[in-house]
Amino acid sequence: MESYGKFASVYDMFQDNVNYREWTEYIVETLAQDEIKDGLVLELGCGTGTVTEMLAEAGYDMIGIDNSEEMLAEAMEKRVESGHNILYLLQDMQDFELYGTVRAVISVCDSMNYLTDEEDLEYVFALVNNYLDPGGLFVFDMNTIHKYRDVIGDTTIAEDREDGSFIWENSYDQEKNLNVYELALFLPREDGLYEKCEEEHVQRAYSIETIKRMIEKAGMELVAVYDAYTRNPGDENCERLTFIAREHGKSAENEYHGRIPERAGHTEE
Repeated sequence: MESYGKFASVYDMFQDNVNYREWTEYIVETLAQDEIKDGLVLELGCGTGTVTEMLAEAGYDMIGIDNSEEMLAEAMEKRVESGHNILYLLQDMQDFELYGTVRAVISVCDSMNYLTDEEDLEYVFALVNNYLDPGGLFVFDMNTIHKYRDVIGDTTIAEDREDGSFIWENSYDQEKNLNVYELALFLPREDGLYEKCEEEHVQRAYSIETIKRMIEKAGMELVAVYDAYTRNPGDENCERLTFIAREHGKSAENEYHGRIPERAGHTEE
């Protein structure tokens, strides 16, 4: 997975069109339907901690995991301002570790799409299942094939702001379902000139059936698939989907039998 570098300092500014408050209210409502109204909740790919902070405000004991030091630095600045007791961990989603289980795991802003290898995504689902309390929920969103192929694929997005500008070029590989973001940032310096920074981000789209199969293989049940942050049924024609999965016993019938599976480079103790 690619980390956010220089972009971290201006990420929130360029994401001001995202209604994080509405997303958080949706997550809180979803968790409350399963009587998860407090306790430990983990956010994977927490970024600058915007949603993490809002969930802490709603009464949850939050843990945030991200693999970008720069993004977590922004999140910890927010923690100082809010005074919330949030635990931030610099870890990769593909190998995250906790000291115990949590009542729910969430992931927003298509963080799961950064897992471009099917085996890696399947492994993350198994880790989530391993760290969920019995009956715990996993709520996450993902961009769809339709969005990458028909909406943003092979397009260029540019924005010019007082505190910085960017050019975001997309290219979509239909055969591999990979979308490559070539990001050029222009950030003002104290001497009045602009510094150009470049980053590349790669995301992959998965079909609903593929996600369902992975969720079930990991030991969870897929409860619902919605058009993102609504209660409308989701399908392949949506641009973003919200998936809701539930841990349901880690039974011996599931391939992983309630344990973290082995894979290349990993061994069980």
